[in-house]
Amino acid sequence: MYTDSHCHLSFPELRDRLPDVLSAMRAARVDRALCICTTLEEFSLVQGLAQDHTQLWATVGVHPDTEGLSEPTLDDLLSRGRMPRVVAVGETGLDYYRLNGRSWADMAWQRDRFRRHIAAARTLGKPLVIHTRSASDDTLALLREAGEDGSAGSAGGVFHCFTETREVARAALDLGFYISFSGILTFRNAQDLREVATLVPLDRLLIETDSPYLAPVPHRGKTNQPAYVPRVAEQLASLRHCPVEEIAAHTSRNFERLFAGVVGEGGGS
Repeated sequence: MYTDSHCHLSFPELRDRLPDVLSAMRAARVDRALCICTTLEEFSLVQGLAQDHTQLWATVGVHPDTEGLSEPTLDDLLSRGRMPRVVAVGETGLDYYRLNGRSWADMAWQRDRFRRHIAAARTLGKPLVIHTRSASDDTLALLREAGEDGSAGSAGGVFHCFTETREVARAALDLGFYISFSGILTFRNAQDLREVATLVPLDRLLIETDSPYLAPVPHRGKTNQPAYVPRVAEQLASLRHCPVEEIAAHTSRNFERLFAGVVGEGGGS
């Protein structure tokens, strides 16, 4: 019934108790989850999870905050992006939150990395999973620079764990992207974000956990997991004055539409 469009089951907090995590998903009626890759070193584990469990899918990408590990070439992204059950490129984007004394010019490596991910997604015909933090203007500018405008040939994708303004949401929607909300939507200090969430059309909306992080109320402070994604749907249903089943149905259909090759209800282990 529910789909978690962004989680990190390869991280030790969840990987080390995967049978319990998958069992909790089933009990919570979370039919599918997209396992997100953040480093090339992690990719084989992420893709292996999707290969081993029919309710899981995978991405390939290197997180913008990752430093000191393998820098992805275009060929790295293309070869892995063609592997079974890999349905998107990312998590990618820009993150200027931790500049640590560096200037905008010093972050050119991050923008170059993002450009490679965009090029890979457009070549593969697979969507982007976008992370942007303290860098929304540049994120949007690089997408426009690459020709991402929702027209034929665009990769499209999703702005995940959205925490930006309504202006950024509107710009992302205008470029043809989806918007995904996480457990942050349930936090007491997230009123501005809740207002943004009411403006996103139902046919461009996704939900996620970003687990093991950002557990929603009433689980805040605990290790997050895909079984908690219904709490995000419940918050959206309350904001939109509609049944939670409507949010579940729309976000699951949107997931299937965006990530081509994803089937209906996942079964499996």
